Amino acid sequence: MILKRLDWYIIKKFLSTFFISLLLIIGIVIIFDISEKIDDFVRTEAPLKEIAFKYYLNFIPYFMNMYSSMFVFLTVIFFTSQMAQRSEIIAILCTGTSFHRLMVPYLISSVLIAALSLGLGLWVIPKANGVRVDFEQKYIKRAKAKAGHDVHYKLEDNKFVYVESFSSWNNTAYNFTLEHLSEDHLVSKLSAESAQWDSLKGTWTLKNWIIREYGEGLEDHITSGKQRDTTLSLTVDDFYRNEHTIERLNEAELNALIHTQIERGDANVRDAQIERNTRFSMPISVIILTIIGVSLSTKKRRGGIGWNIALGIALGFSYILFMQFSKMFVITDTLPAYIAIWMPNVLFAIIAAFLYRIAPK
Repeated sequence: MILKRLDWYIIKKFLSTFFISLLLIIGIVIIFDISEKIDDFVRTEAPLKEIAFKYYLNFIPYFMNMYSSMFVFLTVIFFTSQMAQRSEIIAILCTGTSFHRLMVPYLISSVLIAALSLGLGLWVIPKANGVRVDFEQKYIKRAKAKAGHDVHYKLEDNKFVYVESFSSWNNTAYNFTLEHLSEDHLVSKLSAESAQWDSLKGTWTLKNWIIREYGEGLEDHITSGKQRDTTLSLTVDDFYRNEHTIERLNEAELNALIHTQIERGDANVRDAQIERNTRFSMPISVIILTIIGVSLSTKKRRGGIGWNIALGIALGFSYILFMQFSKMFVITDTLPAYIAIWMPNVLFAIIAAFLYRIAPK
């Protein structure tokens, strides 16, 4: 299909309006963010260069990608409503151009923005998040001691670790237990009062340990000691993983983490699954919301574009709200991530199909 002058006209208005409005909103958000964090910057004596290039320069792509679908939606509502009020849409349709053909430049523009959003989410934003989060931990949010409680890990097919509590002050796991199973029975059980991570050796130092090896009969073999080093497929990093850690990972690293957490039976795998599905669902929502926006705003209304903008804001915020609720379904283990995270897109795709069908053509 050869793009005509009309197509380039709509594409130019679409992209220019989107990026200009996005830059204006980002400027406003940065101003409010500075006013909120200025006390932290002064208190921690954060260098101006790091504030500009390590924090805000890496904050921009994160903010752009998070709200790109809503900005696209409002952009389509705004400039298409203006075209309708100036009777441009009527003139286009009267020339014999079908409504389906009118959608082509909108879809091209939305696909370009969706591709940009996908690229940012998979490769650019993870690196930017690493720099941004490090800055926040250093100058804004003082790192707090992290303590895990009742932590269960499956290390291999037949080895399971239980830790009653973990302290980040000394990288020590308390009431440490390692169980070795074979088929349907327990082979051995290693218990220790504490297990401290040795970063130089990459091993765990067990204190006051005892091993019970279970025989086939009633005889068990027990050994114990004050201290010993042991190597496990478990590192101290596993106790520090949170939503900020996940945000730093690229697609390959995120998939590897999900695979490891599933093998270990780690409940925190839900956070990683939410992140992975969100990175793909958000760009698709750009295309869906574009179709909804065009279907709603091509009709010329007597009251002007105010009603279209109000309706667009309401639908945009409802999408974001629904997206947040869908994450709760995953966290509470009500639905798997690939269903819950994609539910808003499925629902709004149905709405888009209905509105497109009834749109004035």
